[in-house]
Amino acid sequence: MSITRRLALAGLAAASISLASQAAFAQPKEIRVDYATYNPVSLVLKDSGILEKALAADGITVRWVQSAGSNKALEFLNAGSLDFGSTAGAAALIGKINGNPIKSIYVYSRPEWTALVTGAKSEITKVADLKGRRVAVTRGTDPHIFLVRALAEAKLTEKDVRLVLLQHADGRLALERGDVEAWAGLDPLMAAAEVESGAKLFHRKAEDNTWGVLNVREAFAKENPALVRKVLAAYEQARAQALANPAELKKTLVAYTKLSDAVIERQLTRTELTHSSIGQAQADTILAAGLALQEAGVLPATADVKAVVDDLLDRSFAVTN
Repeated sequence: MSITRRLALAGLAAASISLASQAAFAQPKEIRVDYATYNPVSLVLKDSGILEKALAADGITVRWVQSAGSNKALEFLNAGSLDFGSTAGAAALIGKINGNPIKSIYVYSRPEWTALVTGAKSEITKVADLKGRRVAVTRGTDPHIFLVRALAEAKLTEKDVRLVLLQHADGRLALERGDVEAWAGLDPLMAAAEVESGAKLFHRKAEDNTWGVLNVREAFAKENPALVRKVLAAYEQARAQALANPAELKKTLVAYTKLSDAVIERQLTRTELTHSSIGQAQADTILAAGLALQEAGVLPATADVKAVVDDLLDRSFAVTN
């Protein structure tokens, strides 16, 4: 083979490798974004078409996927069926420790969305009363983390109660049917239980509710940083719209949840949407939750919780509040 021919073939091979490399990091034609009733901003974003308009010039479409809880959003992210998913901050931490390759990049709310709930006629008034009782909970979510921390403060563990593992909606139904004595609740279902059946929030602690955070698959963020910024810019527009039009926000939540105005109004009194940039406040809250879970034996004693929190939060996409 002549030198010229060998050089030509080598050039073709190099070009093929370059094209393959470009294809591997080519801009996606579709992104998968979740929406959830515990993330009001996501509902405004979905209904407004803001994100679709922002991506239209790039030929990118949006597929919306509903998350029923942080555990489902994390499951979808880990499976690659979501690019962006809504969770509680501490739930994202548990996912990260368990090997879920995600980054938390945005704050969609500062909520008091969980409390321990019992029926209208229940004699349960404090966490210690849960000993030996059946408690409905969705494992891997902020309500589960809240329950673990509340039990620890009462010198109890999960072994001292009878956990009934259910998704949030089924937990509410189980409480109202009398199948369980208590429920680690989540808004707006928790607000519905209060308003519609007189359920009592017998243990509240706002500071133990971790922030609502938007997560992205780590590989997606690495390959598409400009696209991540476009998604967050659209989120910011939706958040501003939600703050400027509270009546429309309530109407949107009513439509998605099929719950009454009174229920959604109760939820919104516990939901603050004035934050967006992820930073030290979120890191401190998530770290406190992680250390409490480690102390309770939920997280491995060998885990370096602070290091994982630092790795989880990606502040390079921070937006201006």
